[in-house]
Amino acid sequence: MTAGETIHPTIVRVWRGRTRTIVADEYEAYNYDVGIKPLIEKALGVQTMRRDDGGETEFVTISYWANFDAMASFTGGDAGAIHHLPRDAEYLIELPERVEIFHLRHSHGNVGSG
Repeated sequence: MTAGETIHPTIVRVWRGRTRTIVADEYEAYNYDVGIKPLIEKALGVQTMRRDDGGETEFVTISYWANFDAMASFTGGDAGAIHHLPRDAEYLIELPERVEIFHLRHSHGNVGSG
């Protein structure tokens, strides 16, 4: 890679978790401090989403990676493995068993600002 060259993501990793809405604000703050901040330092980009639906709240984290090896090095070698945060069992309705990994094919526009 040459100086000034932009690295574009080729891999997308998607994590989903659900909590009770009554603790959703607390979990969102905890998840950001303990889980998202370290991810921001390593991934090319990170998006977090939240959807309140009755008494449950779903959180989705999408991270973008230059390649599979970059993602795997962050996750300790097994890119598809779940790395639960220390307090996830306390907050989440069920512990997710997997993440979804996609090959990014096309990306257009300026999305995700905010």
